[in-house]
Amino acid sequence: MSTLGVSELNILLVEPSAVQRKIMIQQLQDEQVMAIDTAANLHEALDKIMKVRPDLVISALHYDDGSAVELLGAIRRLPELAELPFMLVSSETRKPQLEVFKQSGVVAILPKPFTRQHLGSALNATLDLLGKDELELEFYDVESLRVLIVDDSRMARTMIHRVLHNLGIVHLLEAADGREAIELLQRETVDLVVTDYNMPEVNGLELAEFIRSSELHSHLPILMVTSEANETHLSHVEHAGVNALTDKPFEPETVKRLLVRLLDQSE
Repeated sequence: MSTLGVSELNILLVEPSAVQRKIMIQQLQDEQVMAIDTAANLHEALDKIMKVRPDLVISALHYDDGSAVELLGAIRRLPELAELPFMLVSSETRKPQLEVFKQSGVVAILPKPFTRQHLGSALNATLDLLGKDELELEFYDVESLRVLIVDDSRMARTMIHRVLHNLGIVHLLEAADGREAIELLQRETVDLVVTDYNMPEVNGLELAEFIRSSELHSHLPILMVTSEANETHLSHVEHAGVNALTDKPFEPETVKRLLVRLLDQSE
């Protein structure tokens, strides 16, 4: 299990409203998080992150000098901060405005206001990212597993890579879209494919159809990680032979449960 507890998390809260900061600090303290630093805007947040790296950034969407999109972009561009867990708290519900966060590997997107359950789940997801919790499989040696990660977002691939590595999987291959994945599968053997849905060239549905029609790969378990909400598209995905679907952003514990089910087929 993760060696870090919620009470040990060091959090930077970026919120322009003093009232909202006070409310959110209290909610975090109710979850036993005590090491909380705050920033009111983009420049203050970046300054604090560069001085002392937090375990998690929790941010509102808009500030008086920028937005969470700019803050997240600045963090992801710095190699030493690229994997810093980031959580968005926003009343925004429009998919296009949230998609950039989903594709950037955020640990959670919480509604405003959020419930204690929302916050607890997001904090636990952060702990899963920061710690190690190796898979225990009946039919596989975890360290010998070979997993192909397919996503056109580099940061989304990084997030999935990190989660799988923390579960003890060390042989991880990556492809930037379905076309690249198909080319890779023609020369590599893998035990599992974890793929996005929306990708250029060849999307996740088309990749799944290729795998299921392939004599060599038709047996491969496929886990689709997607922000897709269109019921018709999701129905097509199921018919294409995808074994399991999970949302983007996902909870590492959910991925762990799905992998146990997909690889052992013992539940």
